[in-house]
Amino acid sequence: MYYQNKICWITGASSGIGEAIAYELAKHGAHLVLSARSEAKLSQVAKRCMQHGAAETLVLPIDLGIPSSIADAFKSFQEKYTHLDLLINNGGISQRAVAAETNSDVERNIMEVNYFGTIYLTKLVMPILMHQKSGQLAVTSSIAGKFGFPLRTSYSASKHAVQGYFESLRTELLPYNIGVNIIIPGRVRTEISKHALDGKGTATETMDKGLDEGISPEIAAKKIVRDLAKGKKEILVGGKELLMVFIRRYTPWLFYKIVSRISPT
Repeated sequence: MYYQNKICWITGASSGIGEAIAYELAKHGAHLVLSARSEAKLSQVAKRCMQHGAAETLVLPIDLGIPSSIADAFKSFQEKYTHLDLLINNGGISQRAVAAETNSDVERNIMEVNYFGTIYLTKLVMPILMHQKSGQLAVTSSIAGKFGFPLRTSYSASKHAVQGYFESLRTELLPYNIGVNIIIPGRVRTEISKHALDGKGTATETMDKGLDEGISPEIAAKKIVRDLAKGKKEILVGGKELLMVFIRRYTPWLFYKIVSRISPT
C-alpha cells in the first residue's frame, strides 16, 4: 500500500493502461487526479476508482495537444492541492502509416501531444516537487522509444524524444530527491492501435494482431505500480517482444536482420 493517501495524477486515464493504473492505485487508497480528453469517460473511471478504494478522485479533462487546456487543468489542480506525490504522463497517441504517406501536420500533432504536451505538464508540476523535495515523475514511453519500427516513424520519434528528455531530467532532479521513472510497454491489449492516426490524421479503427495477443492492461498496471513503488528507473512491461530491447542493445546485427523481415504494409 505504498501509495496510500498519496496524491497521484494520471494522464490518459480514460482507457487502456492509464485506466488500469488508476484502478490499481485506487486499491492502494490513493488520492487520484484523472485526466484525458473525455470528461464523461473520466467520470466513469472515477466512480469505479472509488469502488476500488480510492481516498478521493478529481477529474481534470486535458487535451495534451492544446497548451491552454493543460494550463487550465493545472490551475484547477492548484485550487485543490498544494502537494503532489506522483505524476504519470501516460496520455498520448499512436500512428499506423508509412512516412511517405504521412502529412506533416499529422507528424506535428503526434509530437505536440506525445512530447510537447507531456513536457509542458511536467514543467508545470515540477516546482511543486522541487519545493517539497519529494515525489515522482513517470512517463509512458514504448519499446518504439528504444528502436524504430515500421508504420510508427513519428510515434517512434516522439517516444525517443520523451526517453531522452526524462533520462536527462532524472540527473537534474537528483538534488531534489525526485524520482524519474520511464515506463516502457511492449504489447499490451489496449485499443491504442484503433485510435492510432493514419497518414491523413484519421483514426485507423483497426486492432493490431500483436496487441490483441498482448498482456492485459490489468497485469501491466500491477507491474507498473509495483515497480514505481520500488523506484525502478525503467519499467519494461509486456511479453516476449521485450527481448527485442536486449537484442538491439547487445546483438544489433541480429536486430537489423529481424526488422528487415517485417513488412511495412
